[in-house]
Amino acid sequence: SSSSSSSSSPTMVVSATASRATFRAMCASTSSTSASTSKKVDTPPVVQPRAPIITRRDIVLGSALAVGAHTLGAPAAFAAPAKLSDIGTLGLGCWAWGNKLVFQYDESMDDELQRVFNRAVDGGIKLFDSADSYGKDGRSETLLGEFLRECPSAKKDGVILATKLAPYPWRVTSKSFVDAAKSSAKRLGREQIDLGQLHWSTGNYQPLQEGALWAGIADAYDEGVIGAVGLSNYGPKQLRKIHKYMTARGVPISTLQVQYSLLSRFPELNGTKETCDELGIKLIAYSPLALGLLTGKYSVSNPPPGLRGNAYKGVLPGLPTLLETMREVGDAHGGKTPAQVAINWCICKDTVPIPGAKNVRQLEDNLGATSFRLTEGEIDALDRAAEKVGVSVSQNIFQTA
Repeated sequence: SSSSSSSSSPTMVVSATASRATFRAMCASTSSTSASTSKKVDTPPVVQPRAPIITRRDIVLGSALAVGAHTLGAPAAFAAPAKLSDIGTLGLGCWAWGNKLVFQYDESMDDELQRVFNRAVDGGIKLFDSADSYGKDGRSETLLGEFLRECPSAKKDGVILATKLAPYPWRVTSKSFVDAAKSSAKRLGREQIDLGQLHWSTGNYQPLQEGALWAGIADAYDEGVIGAVGLSNYGPKQLRKIHKYMTARGVPISTLQVQYSLLSRFPELNGTKETCDELGIKLIAYSPLALGLLTGKYSVSNPPPGLRGNAYKGVLPGLPTLLETMREVGDAHGGKTPAQVAINWCICKDTVPIPGAKNVRQLEDNLGATSFRLTEGEIDALDRAAEKVGVSVSQNIFQTA
């Protein structure tokens, strides 16, 4: 939120951009100082527990995990590591808000996109997901920043602006990644990015760059440029590696977003979901509608426009049977659309789906996905129907094992 920071005690001064690294060092220092001081007196002083230190990030995200050290003299201006605790049931993906190649974005769409944003906030959506690669010069981030500033909703303070930072070939040092995070924060109009994510791993093609990226996002977190750390397109093997590194740095990983839908079930089949559950990482499902294929509006005779049509032409022939099952399930819940069934399926799989929306009609369809819940029998029926399609949508080329 852009609102002023608060604390649990009027004597505390909390800085949203305070260095967490300094905090950890100070806590260690004050602990040793307290121990040595207590030896010099006959009766050790009574140490009253300090009140929890709550930062602006924790107020916005509803987190009660950023608790200051209870050691004597711990500085109130530094917040302990905390995970992002509540991102809502449904988010909004903003890839189309600036992308011309895949989604034919044009600036004439901006007024409608702003209406989408305002309605989404009023509708209870917290998480808005962008990336510094979405549109020319981070157009998607810029639009989100503008829309949030001008949003009239009383719920705007609860908005979580998330963005993904691309490991471009020229970002080969940790500093370059921290600088990228600062640029994104500026476009978003924030002092701190609520959720900063590594867009993909370079482990498949440039493993030497990976270390700098990991260090960079950890440094950005320590410096307060990023409020919570997330990942994208990491598989279970690489996820365990970065989790080990971040744990050693004292940096919690809050989220992992991967391509996940009825037509892309790899995360539940290759161990990604299981690993996230084990490590306490929330799974975010991007492309839950398979870039529109699960809305029911596309077919062999009416393929998606542009690159999507070429990329997914092999999936279209087997799609009718799955869509028929989705319509039957939707009818059993009062006429829910295939898109709503697809999104609800992701929710029932314990993920937070982030479908896109280019107009208010699409957004209303998304919001309608949270008003019911599939039964176990319906989930099984959808799973079986998805398997009969016989082919999945292609995975992101940067997805790692």
